[in-house]
Amino acid sequence: MIELYKNGGYLLHGTEMIPEEEVAAVEQKLGRKVSKEETKKGTIAYSILKNHNLNDNMDDLKIRFDDLTSHDITYVGIIQTAKASGMDKFPMPYILTCCHNSLCAVGGTINEDDHLFGLSAAQKYGGIYVPPHVAVIHQYMREMYAGCGKMILGSDSHTRYGALGTMAVGEGGGELDKQILGDTWDNPYPGVVAVYLTGAPKPWVGPHDIAIAICGAVYKNGYVKNKVMEFVGPGVASMTTDYRNGVDVMTTETTCLSSIWRTDEDTHKFLKEHNREADYKELTPADVAYYDGVVSIDLSTIKPMIALPFHPSNAYEIDELNANLDDILAETEKAAAKVAQGRATFTLRDKITKDGKLQVQQGVIGGCAGGNYTNVVEAANLLKGKFIGAGEFALNVYPSSMPVYMDLMRKGYLTELMASGAVVKTAFCGPCFGAGDTPNNNGLSIRHTTRNFPNREGSKPGQGQMAAVALMDARSIAATAANNGRLTSAEEYAEAFGDVPEYHFDESPYKARVYYGFGKADTKKELVYGPNIKDWPTLPSLGKNILLKVCSKILDPVTTTDELIPSGETSSYRSNPLGLAEFTLSRRDPGYVGRTKAVKEVEVAREAGKDVTADDADLKAVFDGLKNLPGNATLANTEIGSTIYANKPGDGSAREQAASCQRVIGALANITQDYATKRYRSNVINWGMLPFHLKGEPKDFEVGDYIYVPEVRKALAGDMQDIKAYVVKKGATVPISLYIKPLNEEEKAIIKAGCLINFNRARKGL
Repeated sequence: MIELYKNGGYLLHGTEMIPEEEVAAVEQKLGRKVSKEETKKGTIAYSILKNHNLNDNMDDLKIRFDDLTSHDITYVGIIQTAKASGMDKFPMPYILTCCHNSLCAVGGTINEDDHLFGLSAAQKYGGIYVPPHVAVIHQYMREMYAGCGKMILGSDSHTRYGALGTMAVGEGGGELDKQILGDTWDNPYPGVVAVYLTGAPKPWVGPHDIAIAICGAVYKNGYVKNKVMEFVGPGVASMTTDYRNGVDVMTTETTCLSSIWRTDEDTHKFLKEHNREADYKELTPADVAYYDGVVSIDLSTIKPMIALPFHPSNAYEIDELNANLDDILAETEKAAAKVAQGRATFTLRDKITKDGKLQVQQGVIGGCAGGNYTNVVEAANLLKGKFIGAGEFALNVYPSSMPVYMDLMRKGYLTELMASGAVVKTAFCGPCFGAGDTPNNNGLSIRHTTRNFPNREGSKPGQGQMAAVALMDARSIAATAANNGRLTSAEEYAEAFGDVPEYHFDESPYKARVYYGFGKADTKKELVYGPNIKDWPTLPSLGKNILLKVCSKILDPVTTTDELIPSGETSSYRSNPLGLAEFTLSRRDPGYVGRTKAVKEVEVAREAGKDVTADDADLKAVFDGLKNLPGNATLANTEIGSTIYANKPGDGSAREQAASCQRVIGALANITQDYATKRYRSNVINWGMLPFHLKGEPKDFEVGDYIYVPEVRKALAGDMQDIKAYVVKKGATVPISLYIKPLNEEEKAIIKAGCLINFNRARKGL
């Protein structure tokens, strides 16, 4: 059972949770008065944030992190940005892993060129470089860097190490650049929500079952959005740290800001096994701690779960799904039709067999969520002596690191998996984001990975093909594999679970292959560039007035970063800003790129002093319509760019390219009702785009219309709560009201400068 408190709650002695409405009971138990404001300081999150905050004021945090981490989709752009901004070396450990583009067979030498660039950057600036196939980013950080009381910033949204006592945050590359350049991560003090655990999970229930259940309970209502999830209560002790890691990494899918768990002797044991006993300390809430919300979970009530396409929160108990297959799958098919937009078809009810089972085409266990030692052992134990069959179902398993792979191999678990018909592969994140194991057209894949967003498995509706992913725990995936791909709950094989021997960590693959360069920067070392690695294009500063052409209008409830810039094989082009930008919104609005590039051409010509209205009657009519509006708009003082409208963009990945791709081909703003995540809004700001919100519904403009915002630089200096703007079409104007949620002074300066690179170069006099 999962219960969400209507308000907050008080945790007493780390074990008893009392709703805040019953504060009198709290005071009676303690024998004293209780102050909510004072007991807010009793959370684990408060103490860690306080220790990393460089501001005297805890209401406005300015955080310096202990370590940084990126993978090979993001580190080239981050290093290029820092280099252009005047970086001379990495001031803290910066770990560069090669786990995303390591198997993406697109573009010839592109991927290995990026890897060699990463190695040369680690040598030149003093970084840590992890080669392909050695470890996925988050497993490496768990094994080698996460520790109690630390804070880590990563350019991947699943940067979560809370089960090891580390508050970790996934952000776009711009926020890592700020750390590299000596600045801080600025954020208002977040709310802290307790995830209060009691009971113990059943042996056949895995971490993904718990995680999917949590996502289903809190995602749609925004209960933990931009807050810290703090895992407390007696139920924590019922799970090993390896198991907790599997729950923790999925907190990203709730849209929370970060996570933290109370630590105990099992945390100590995990760190000791990884030769980092000194990184352990007990983290526990104060004797009384107030939380802004409470997610109360009796772990013993969680059953094997499935998250149907197209979000981890689309959660059902597997038993519930199997009992109502036709009705539930019919709803999923309706959702698929909305995703496909007539370009492809995806069906599920035709996969119901004559005996009433759902036939699945593929299974995957891997990555930072599924590839953990415990998950693979439990899957192997179930499949021992069984066969997945020679039919359409296939199973691929990716242990999360070479040390995990080696221990599984030594103990015979990989042999058992392979003997059952599963294929075992090296550490790789590709199945999670569409660069590996793309199913057949109209196929359904069940995966113990982190996401199942539309087309994230690699299919392309624009080319008439569509597949989908449902998320499940490794235990139920193994049960399904044992049943030749017919969807099966792990509970049907209850006797298979619970026999997990102690893990032994062997660091030798890291000693053999990882380059440890922190503190050993060789400034004379030359960066090694491949032909696809390009510098960021020069971007102008913000104009006095701006004229925005609406180049896409998306009315979906939520727009993911995968829709803004597709994952999958496009990741090979992420070191080429303009090359990658050609894919912007390609799966959601294929006409967007052509529209915004046409606007960019007009702006480039305007900046060159040309009269861009001379041969463009529509644009001339627009400027004629501006004559009686504020701002005294002229071609000389009015910057022209594009914008997109989306109700709620940015759910999902932290990758900054979701914003930078818009910016480099002409965008000046996003207009929204809300931003799905803090990290996407930060990316918009760091790339010099205005993060507008629209008051009211988007009924006054369509694709092709212009929106004029006069005196926009002055608007940034005000309270930004009522920014006058005008829709201009064929000489007529319709006033609309925009606003921007609070920005700090540095964020305003970045937008005015045109992007973070410009801002930093100006500060350094470059």
